[in-house]
Amino acid sequence: MKAILEKELKSYFLSPIGYVVIGIFLLCFSVFFYLTALSSGSVDLGALYYYTALYGLIIIVPILTMRMFAEERKNGTEQLLLTSPISIFKIVMGKLLAALSVIVITLMISFLFYLIVSFFGKPSINQVLVAMLGFILMSIATLSVGMFASSITENQIIAGIITVAFLIISLFITDISNLFSGFALINFYTSFAQGVISLENVISLALFSMLFISLTIIVMQRRKMIK
Repeated sequence: MKAILEKELKSYFLSPIGYVVIGIFLLCFSVFFYLTALSSGSVDLGALYYYTALYGLIIIVPILTMRMFAEERKNGTEQLLLTSPISIFKIVMGKLLAALSVIVITLMISFLFYLIVSFFGKPSINQVLVAMLGFILMSIATLSVGMFASSITENQIIAGIITVAFLIISLFITDISNLFSGFALINFYTSFAQGVISLENVISLALFSMLFISLTIIVMQRRKMIK
């Protein structure tokens, strides 16, 4: 898994992708920092992370994930990957953790907003840390969706469109039926943005992530058998 993680991180940061993603993400943070904190004089940063999770991940996740498996398949390197001694589980998790690392780096930089607000008031450090924890769990969940989308097609654009469509639909899916409430990811993040760790929401996000990680592993295992 370490070899896959290092390979993917190099692909992000030896190309413009990683820097573009971090730049766009920080732009989202900056815009919502102005809208939720500076313009209103608030030291509550929960809304900053909430709206960045709500809108920022829809932009960032497809960019990070659409090439994961689709590019391997298109370039003909998938066969080398599938026939390597590394297990499918380690391949999938290595790619996921590499993408998550890019988001975590951005989150660490976003801590600067807490330091800025600290000059004007006393923001809650606990709220910020809990919001970051929830953001990481949300990121894993959304990345798992994008990774699955990339595993079922060799076209990166299609993989990106599937991911964006799913994340947008998840925002309104409870309006269709409460039966699909388990796919309304942002609802699981609300308590984190308020500085509250809800065991129910932690479990829900973990189960959601495990579902799509498992589906990705199944798809890649089937492709390995075919190969």
